[in-house]
Amino acid sequence: MLIDLLSAATGAVQPPLMWADLGLKRGIDLGFFTLRYYSLAYLVGILFGFWHMGRMIRRAGSPLAQRHVDDLFLWCTIGIIAGGRLGYALFYMPSLFTHPLDLFKLWEGGMSFHGGLIGVVVAIWGVCRAGGLSFIRVCDYMAPCAPVGLLLGRLANFINGELWGRVTDSNVPWAMVFPDPAAGQYPRHPSQLYEAGLEGAVLLAVLMVLFWRTQARWRPGLMMGVFAAGYGVARFIVEFYREPDQQLEAFARATHMSMGQWLCVPMIALGLWLIARALTRPALGAGVPVSGANVG
Repeated sequence: MLIDLLSAATGAVQPPLMWADLGLKRGIDLGFFTLRYYSLAYLVGILFGFWHMGRMIRRAGSPLAQRHVDDLFLWCTIGIIAGGRLGYALFYMPSLFTHPLDLFKLWEGGMSFHGGLIGVVVAIWGVCRAGGLSFIRVCDYMAPCAPVGLLLGRLANFINGELWGRVTDSNVPWAMVFPDPAAGQYPRHPSQLYEAGLEGAVLLAVLMVLFWRTQARWRPGLMMGVFAAGYGVARFIVEFYREPDQQLEAFARATHMSMGQWLCVPMIALGLWLIARALTRPALGAGVPVSGANVG
């Protein structure tokens, strides 16, 4: 794979890469069933978030304790699945509502990040209300935990050969032909990898540095804002290279933006507002009381 990419990058015009030549499998065959990488991405992302949150709350000024983390990740897991599926039906496939039982067919695919995000926010709000916690500060602590799941999810999309990008010319060294008949035998952007890089790796690096190397956690709303604005900008950019869902192509042509881009606009606006708010208010500890379960 690496040799193919390097030779393609140095040559004038190369034939597009073939997804089928990569020898990728969509899951791990356990004999009695196949563990799909997309399901594994959700599982590993949630487990990483639970583990990482456990480390984060050991730092001074944490807004929650371990018992809250346990409740949080139980309800957030439910929020991810329920919100992601309902969001997909609402934003991308309204016809699912005419056959409600199809909403439970998760194995057929169809999850929305924005729907999952709404589900997680509702779950966080419920746990914060029950435990008397600061909603904004808990969201700040959740923000660095999310990009790992996004990174793995987009890599799983690539391994599955789904959610491919728009058609491009073969002068793009990494242009790739995907096996889905709907994609045709055209070279396309591997937009799943663009999303894995921007929404996953880059956003993860930024938020990790903010939490572990700066005093960002003392500014309520800052990390939450960086996540919202960062994801929104990354997704908005990648949507220029990602093929719109077939049933929404007419919508994208009519509005000059894809559904994903429209959903990112309020995220970007909210994120920028949260960042500005956090930076123009005194940091916690500078005459501002710290509300939390583990003040130290």
